[in-house]
Amino acid sequence: MHTLIVLIGPTGVGKTELSLRLAEQFHTCIVSADSRQLYADLKIGTAAPTPEQLQRVEHHFVGTLKLTDYYSAAQYEAEALKLLETLFTKHDTVVLTGGSMMYVDAICKGIDDIPTIDAETRQLMLDKYETEGLERLCAELKLLDPEYYKIVDLKNHKRVVHALEICYMTGKTYTSFRTRQTKERPFRIIKIGLTRGREELYNRINLRVDQMIEDGLVEEARQVYSYKTLNSLNTVGYKEIFKYLDGEWELPFAIDKIKQNSRIYSRKQMTWFKRDEEIHWFHPEQETEILEYLRSMM
Repeated sequence: MHTLIVLIGPTGVGKTELSLRLAEQFHTCIVSADSRQLYADLKIGTAAPTPEQLQRVEHHFVGTLKLTDYYSAAQYEAEALKLLETLFTKHDTVVLTGGSMMYVDAICKGIDDIPTIDAETRQLMLDKYETEGLERLCAELKLLDPEYYKIVDLKNHKRVVHALEICYMTGKTYTSFRTRQTKERPFRIIKIGLTRGREELYNRINLRVDQMIEDGLVEEARQVYSYKTLNSLNTVGYKEIFKYLDGEWELPFAIDKIKQNSRIYSRKQMTWFKRDEEIHWFHPEQETEILEYLRSMM
């Protein structure tokens, strides 16, 4: 049976290097599950694989989009599954790695068949959000889909707006489309989670941010500054540098904020991953144990 090795863990834990070694070990390629590494212009701030790493192992879903391209987890699910079908004709095993929780779930569990929002509805809801504000939209959601209103993060405008888009476009509640059923996959999935002690992980995150600054993150952010309102740039690393470029923050303060927000994001990732009992956890340096475990599961 074909096997998908899913290598996950928080930002900065060390997924990239280990994914390369696993791909080399199994003579295969890597499918990225990172929603921001998809964008060609965000190499430094997303810690995208370097040209040397891309040469070592073939990668998919890295640097394929323009900043203005609309992309969703549903699109990723459809495209990645189609790609895996092709890859499994050449390889017995494929490595999937990344820290975007929705993208990992899209492949492993599938996401609900929620309709794609048309441009007209999207624009209408964007205008409503900008003119009426989040509080009014939350009140509207309470009327149109009280069940989802009870569980949604009411401070997350994207979730609230998206639910209302579905209500407006289909005349049905967003809840009615959320089946939460795991879809069957025609391949075996083995999930490896990487974890480090909190202090060790935070030190790595801080060092990585310093390295990004050294590698030219400020200049990269400056080059994409005119697109700063796009969803693709609503991302840790860029948001803080934009504040610096706007003159709101001093650079050292912006850098500290990137470190702080990256640490917060790593905690959110771990909270999400820890819900999944199928993940087998290792320290990134336990490579021998990881390989033994993988081979015992195949």
